[in-house]
Amino acid sequence: MPTIYIDGQALEVAQGENILEACLNAGMDLPYFCWHPAMGSIGSCRQCALVQYQNEEDTRGRIVMGCMTPVTEGARFSLNAENATEFRSAVVESLMLNHPHDCPVCGEGGECHLQDMTVMVGHRDRRYTGKKNTHRNQYLGPLIHHEMNRCITCYRCERYYRDYAGGKDLGAQASHDHVYFGRHEDGVLQSEFSGNLVEVCPTGVFTDKPFLKHYSRKWDLQSAPSICSGCAVGCNIAPGERYGKLKRVHNRYNHEVNGYFLCDRGRFGSGYINSDARLDYAGIKKTDGRFMAVHQQQAIDTAASWIKNKKVAGIGSPRASLEANYLLRELVGRDNFVAGFSDSEAEIMGTIVRSLKNTTASNPSIKQMEAADAILILGEDVTNTAPRVALGLRQSVRNKALELGEQMGLPPWQDAAIRNLAQDQRSPMMIISAMDTRLDDVASRCVSLAADDIASFGYAVAEVLAGGKSGDVAVNEAAEILLGAKKPLIVSGSSMLHSGIVNGAVAVAEALESQGKQAMLSLCVAESNSLGLALLVDSPLKTKPLTLSKLAKKSGKLDTLIVLENDLERRASNTDIELLVRGGPKIVSMDILENSTLNNSDLVLPAASYAESQGTLVSSEGRAQRYFPVYQPAAERLPTWQWMLQLADACEHKTLSELEHFDQVVAACAASQPLFATLVDVAPMRDYRSQGQKIPRQTHRYSGRTAMNAGVSVHEPQQPEDTESPLSFSMEGLNRDEAASLIPFVWSPGWNSNQSLQKFQAEVDGPLKGGTAGVRIIQSTGAGALQSSEPAEQKLKPHQWHLVPVHQVHGSEEMSANTDEIAELAGRAFIAIGEKVAEKLGVTEGDGLVVTQGKTDISLRVKILSRVAKNCVGFSAGYSETLGLTAGSLVSLVKDQQWVRPTSQMIATDKRTGTQGGSAHV
Repeated sequence: MPTIYIDGQALEVAQGENILEACLNAGMDLPYFCWHPAMGSIGSCRQCALVQYQNEEDTRGRIVMGCMTPVTEGARFSLNAENATEFRSAVVESLMLNHPHDCPVCGEGGECHLQDMTVMVGHRDRRYTGKKNTHRNQYLGPLIHHEMNRCITCYRCERYYRDYAGGKDLGAQASHDHVYFGRHEDGVLQSEFSGNLVEVCPTGVFTDKPFLKHYSRKWDLQSAPSICSGCAVGCNIAPGERYGKLKRVHNRYNHEVNGYFLCDRGRFGSGYINSDARLDYAGIKKTDGRFMAVHQQQAIDTAASWIKNKKVAGIGSPRASLEANYLLRELVGRDNFVAGFSDSEAEIMGTIVRSLKNTTASNPSIKQMEAADAILILGEDVTNTAPRVALGLRQSVRNKALELGEQMGLPPWQDAAIRNLAQDQRSPMMIISAMDTRLDDVASRCVSLAADDIASFGYAVAEVLAGGKSGDVAVNEAAEILLGAKKPLIVSGSSMLHSGIVNGAVAVAEALESQGKQAMLSLCVAESNSLGLALLVDSPLKTKPLTLSKLAKKSGKLDTLIVLENDLERRASNTDIELLVRGGPKIVSMDILENSTLNNSDLVLPAASYAESQGTLVSSEGRAQRYFPVYQPAAERLPTWQWMLQLADACEHKTLSELEHFDQVVAACAASQPLFATLVDVAPMRDYRSQGQKIPRQTHRYSGRTAMNAGVSVHEPQQPEDTESPLSFSMEGLNRDEAASLIPFVWSPGWNSNQSLQKFQAEVDGPLKGGTAGVRIIQSTGAGALQSSEPAEQKLKPHQWHLVPVHQVHGSEEMSANTDEIAELAGRAFIAIGEKVAEKLGVTEGDGLVVTQGKTDISLRVKILSRVAKNCVGFSAGYSETLGLTAGSLVSLVKDQQWVRPTSQMIATDKRTGTQGGSAHV
């Protein structure tokens, strides 16, 4: 490790890093703007200037940029030399020439990196008296607010949006002091990761538009460590609350999982938590079908009278916590518990669990996926089913460029140089899917196949890897690139509800392992706790768990059915729902929002959302992670694990009635099966203290605790006490040196923005000082998971097509679709077809088609794709209009002659109709 000297202080630094990284790792405050740990250096802002000396005798030195200067043995620098401090101050002063002094009304105020750096360099007085350049702002959609006048031309936004996230519709325009960052015209940003501009931008150019609608100062937000419930990736998030409303969601750093970035569903999809459709009180259905609100105790007593000494079954949920599902299973008995998957989901989740528990390949984290040098994707549109994984895959194709850079002696942080060197050279990625995917633009080859053929393709590649032969050019190419890789990665998943595709992916990964390759196998699943729930019902005796269809058939023998956070309309057939509802059992449901299952219930219990409760979720990586309540539930809502404990107590359940606290539930769940033994290590228990103190949810600048309730009392109320976690509903406590799973927000003296994260990291862009949140609970036996697969042949009649589910980041996920902004982006349900089929049917984009599946007819909007497998059409999965369609079924299509195209209507805009001075950029 080289030794360098900064202002006379000797520092041992890591070989290959730059001086800015070395300073930050040493705890020194060197200002910067354009540099970002995930995107490297380009040296455009000139803010990280310092003086480098030739030797000990040199007293003059020369100005260098810290982010562009590699460390070398014996190098000498000064942060505090007069010419260095004057240079940095002059840079900030020049940036402020055109910057508006609107900090009191800026959405970034109090959390602004520009403010921090301005204070850090000592700039205070404004000397420039001329006019400022001004710009018109753009309408960028419902998620991002644009205020171009605040720009300091650091280029972070363009580098992130185009180079890192692969967006095409935002960039730098014009030149000199008229540079403009935006779209070529007003319009919705097309990237699924556009929301990260909010945190990437060091000023207030791009801000959180839903947050601005109901704005609160950043330091007045109460936050807690949490896990995104939008998909199964398990991204770490930090939701913020004020006045009993969830105001925003920010990224919470996890080195192995989401790093610095979230997808837009995860960042903006929690608006449903503030919905008017939330349940506040329990309700008992009256004879006229309406519900009568009752208090908690009456609801518990009523439910207990229906459960105690009766025949009871329970339906769990892949979006409910592991603890809540466990308690329901124990309350009704293992033989009477249904996971809550649809029958097709249950089958493929069983396949995935068996594969992960026995495969010889490794199940990688996103960080490990980013190191892959060859990728084969089978059947998944990863951007729409596991968005943050897709963002990681975009980085993995750059490994070829990094390899070329290493050969030329370029360190990986020399971002611009490496991109110029590599041009369009990428590591190979082959995508085998039924239709277009959002990663097609970085793929080396895309092949369009039907589901059965994708499965066969996987087995064919495995056969070639084992020494066999194939006449398929694409199969041979896939085998060749995987054999030539050092870190091959196979990606598949459950989105097409086809176990053969998953088995084909397993076959490829294990064939690579047999050839001495260290193969990685990543299997995407649908919901935040799909894998945890599948593990809960997986039996070592190889007996098949109870399914929804089987439960429906025996519903006439049940007295009571308990439904946990599950809208059965999305899981079961209409026939099965009819049997369950009309079969006779009393139905007790608990959920967050109103839905059809609650309407069919006899008793409903209001469930707390993830922001109001705590629990454990198991990601597709097999990583168990804990989320904590940001604020207390309103009215008489309760976390579902607490509802379950109260029911168990009222029913005098032999073991569950002895449990009182969440930690006890975790311990009981951990003891229930060997795979869950490490659940007690996922996060510290409620008695954990950091240097004798709890972890505060509120910042030390939190204000208004008296004013918030002044309409009730002018006296400051006592803060609520959290008896279930190591966190406090207060600003009192210590947010420092705790376990990574307990960090509610990041802040450090002089660093009010999210750039203060580097103070919490063990090293720049490395893991947190408190370790990596979560525990991987699946340890494969290594015995092998290879299974043969014989796809069932379906004979097509004229004018029939195979139906393929098409997942969407916005619209397919159940809960986020109830957020206004997400619903706006989701649009109407659609049927996706190829250009030739469109021509054959005489339709164009936006026309209507009648889709006939059996006796079901549905009219859907036409969406024309450039790549569709032969004899396949796609439907928008998860939309309410398409819940009656079944993946893999045969459908016929005919043009809907009664279809009326929706008229264009301006629903929102930020575009001004007139301007007063300033430049005319649009």
